[in-house]
Amino acid sequence: MIRIPGGEIALRDDRINLSWKVIIHPFLLGKYLITQDIYFNITGKEPFAHKGNRKPAENVSWFDAVCFCNLLSQKSGFTEYYIMHGDSEEIICRPESQGYRLPSEAEWQYACQAGVVNPRYGDINDISWYKENSRGATHEVGKKEPNAWGLYDMLGNVWEWCWDIYDEKEYGSYRVIRGGGWNDPERGCLATNRRRSHPSFKIDDLGFRIASSGKLPMTGELFEF
Repeated sequence: MIRIPGGEIALRDDRINLSWKVIIHPFLLGKYLITQDIYFNITGKEPFAHKGNRKPAENVSWFDAVCFCNLLSQKSGFTEYYIMHGDSEEIICRPESQGYRLPSEAEWQYACQAGVVNPRYGDINDISWYKENSRGATHEVGKKEPNAWGLYDMLGNVWEWCWDIYDEKEYGSYRVIRGGGWNDPERGCLATNRRRSHPSFKIDDLGFRIASSGKLPMTGELFEF
């Protein structure tokens, strides 16, 4: 995982012409998307459409991603970040936990842009698998260039689940997804794009990476997630 420094970011929703600022506290974010081998080792499940151990875990819902985070926390000896009640959609966070979690959308965009206010952190063909170069499938993580903070595949390959509800008044429990996927045109792979989906939704261009608010090292990486 990569240590992300604290800072501030401005978010915008063009749909409703609204802008807002978010203070970002230092946190850890996965260097890579969660891959199929890691997902299987933690959950014992293989729902993937595009098979390959080092390809992104896809065809996983938001609920699946949250469950993965709790299972990984258990195996790592951390208190679970999420409190879940059976099949209920009500999930409570433990902010004091060092366990694994999904990033907020503010954290995701802040980490994606890596200190530069640009919609993309490099030439799209150098950093992303998208419709024009993906050949109709996902690809192994880490094969394109990372951003300035060492994060790979933040744009393209698969969309990424974030923690946040998109717009509860308008869309109910729909959650934010970010980043663009292998089947998206160039305009779909931007750090500022906000999309949404129901937390039970699964598709072959949607995955996730993990975050943590746990104890932070001074610099550098912790784990190969």
